[in-house]
Amino acid sequence: MVVDGSGTPMSGPLDILIENDTITSIGHVPPSTSAQKDSVEIDAKGKYVLPGLINLHAHMQEERGGVPQPLEYEAKIWLACGITTIRDVGGSATSRALELRRQSNLGQIALPRVFVYPVFSTSFAGAGEKLDAGDANGTAAARQRVRELKQQQVDGIKIIGIKRDIFDAMADEAKKEGLRIAHHMGVEETNAWDAIRNGVTSIEHWYGIPDAALENGVQNFPSNYNYFDERDRFRYAGRLWREANPERLSKVLQAMADKGVAWNPTLSIYEASRDLQRAQTQPWFREYLHPTLEEFFKPNPANHGSYFFNWSSTDETFWKENYRIWMAAVREFERRGGVVGVGDDAGFIYSLYGFGLIREMELQQEAGFPTLKVIQHATANNAKILGQEARLGKLRVGSAADLIIVDGNPVENLKVLYPIGVDEIRDGKLVHTNGIEWTIKDGIPYYGPSLRADVKEIVSRARAAKGRPSSGTP
Repeated sequence: MVVDGSGTPMSGPLDILIENDTITSIGHVPPSTSAQKDSVEIDAKGKYVLPGLINLHAHMQEERGGVPQPLEYEAKIWLACGITTIRDVGGSATSRALELRRQSNLGQIALPRVFVYPVFSTSFAGAGEKLDAGDANGTAAARQRVRELKQQQVDGIKIIGIKRDIFDAMADEAKKEGLRIAHHMGVEETNAWDAIRNGVTSIEHWYGIPDAALENGVQNFPSNYNYFDERDRFRYAGRLWREANPERLSKVLQAMADKGVAWNPTLSIYEASRDLQRAQTQPWFREYLHPTLEEFFKPNPANHGSYFFNWSSTDETFWKENYRIWMAAVREFERRGGVVGVGDDAGFIYSLYGFGLIREMELQQEAGFPTLKVIQHATANNAKILGQEARLGKLRVGSAADLIIVDGNPVENLKVLYPIGVDEIRDGKLVHTNGIEWTIKDGIPYYGPSLRADVKEIVSRARAAKGRPSSGTP
């Protein structure tokens, strides 16, 4: 059964023929074709086939808190979770990210396709976050930095903590150079109106959208609020949506949709703020959480996102309301014609690579989107945001051979995409399914059980080296 990524119902059963890195037939493949020399057949009878998932907000991280962590660990979890493409928005140095992109494109490394968006910043230096070298102190320097990045052949730019005049200059230069912009806003000079005016490609997370709809132009912070103190930042972020004026917010959302500014809300990365206990005890931590990442997750002011000191029921209550308003805004944005994407920003705040993307899809379902639309967000919509809709995101003849084969119906239950699998009743019997059986990227098949076994072995060896073979929950 085929879910093609367009938001339309599944159809089938169908055969899919792949030649090299391209889908060449969807329908009935003649037996003579599968019998050709060097051909390989995957029997997907009774399975479900989707386009490969795209992670619009990923970080290729080879260390956490200054401690090495193997990229193979992250890469194989991504593939095991059906992710065939990532947009890297700052993790490794730009030169390293570009080399990994090259190796992935050539099939030399087990890694999803990579789109490189290095970080560009002028002011954000708090929370221990390490930014890519490239801070700009003036408009001329900003334009020069954009040209340098273009010469390096990056795919786009991720901006964070940027001053308005610098933003205007770099956005203008990026437009001239044909570079897309992913805008991570915080509490700063710029907000969604600046993103709209400059025509950025996507707004990441959600800061900047409710800010643009505040009655007084600034949130009601206490007098001792310090943005670089993450306890302050995340505590009062949980009270922001309630302060946005609904009428003004509607105008912001409509302007975003009209200007073609997409929204990648990353609901999953903030979920610990509304339910810390759930975030700390996720079932996949037992076998899949690397001890380096486990240590990074623990409350520690030196690590970005590790802000849970004295996190109270009151904080969680505000954040639960925050989610209700935020989810309604995302739904309203799409109703007005906006493009919603899917990304997880994993590697922070108890969010594990790959698993965070599946959880993001579940949360978008909770927000009120039909499951077929959620799958479209994670495939066709994400491809459109990347400017790759002609090649990626849909199962069509001529599209890249990026697809996943799932044992279980993801339209009924997105949890079947998790590598830990689910229990189902089939023909009156309890059956445990094991997530995605095959991930095919650029025509290269990766066997799900092998990927999962490799990741578990990486984690097991790392825990044994640290003397914690049975650990796995922060």
